[in-house]
Amino acid sequence: MIESVPVRCPACRRDHLYAPPVYPCACGAPLVPPLVRPATPEPITHRTWTDDWVAVRCPECDRRDEWPQPELGCPCGTVLRMAVHPDRASAPEPASMTEIASGTMPASGPEPAEASGQRDPADGPVHTPLPRTAVAARRPTFRPVTIRTARDAVTAAALYLKWLGFRDVVQPDVRPLSGIDLHGPGLVAQVDPSTRPAMLRDIECLWLNGLSASAESVFFSLAGYADDARARADTLGVPLFVLDLTGCPQPVNGPADDLISAGG
Repeated sequence: MIESVPVRCPACRRDHLYAPPVYPCACGAPLVPPLVRPATPEPITHRTWTDDWVAVRCPECDRRDEWPQPELGCPCGTVLRMAVHPDRASAPEPASMTEIASGTMPASGPEPAEASGQRDPADGPVHTPLPRTAVAARRPTFRPVTIRTARDAVTAAALYLKWLGFRDVVQPDVRPLSGIDLHGPGLVAQVDPSTRPAMLRDIECLWLNGLSASAESVFFSLAGYADDARARADTLGVPLFVLDLTGCPQPVNGPADDLISAGG
């Protein structure tokens, strides 16, 4: 059983329950990065490919490998890096039959939740994911690709869009001046693998490209979004996703939830 830990976003003060990812060692044993307790998340404002990986040692075979640093994407748009004890790992305990039967097994990834049950009204409205629709329920499990390079980030976004139902998603060999990294019938998408949050101009330029092509505009970012960029995306109806290094996008606004529910 993977133990979830309470995490508070230092930017918006929103509480979450976070369960660290499970990585597959070459020997077949599952590895859980040992989080530093109490959890002290650090907002990611600048990224380097070297610092985004952590060395973890398998407790079964003593093999030492580099794995993506655990991260949590807060609905406010902030991406949090979770501190890990380096060079060691714990193996997850098997879930009990009672948990399996009752459906109370903890989630294997970040799970937004108000852990304390109370919120400060000054925090503003909570971004609450929509319930899964029949379209979403019919999809197979999404299989992400680990992000090690900027090109990997574009590939991860393309796979996710295809999983959502968009057809013939094309990734050009050379990025055009428009900044559009992916396109398909009724779709234009931009992927920002840089170390800075996506800015207001990025969102507006993508939206204009989608408007001129009569297509859905979708944005993916590794470092999150500036506050004014996210507000503008909400106004324009542009779905925003945050990518973590495991290659699994997380929705950060209402239009992204709508896209997941309705599909491409």
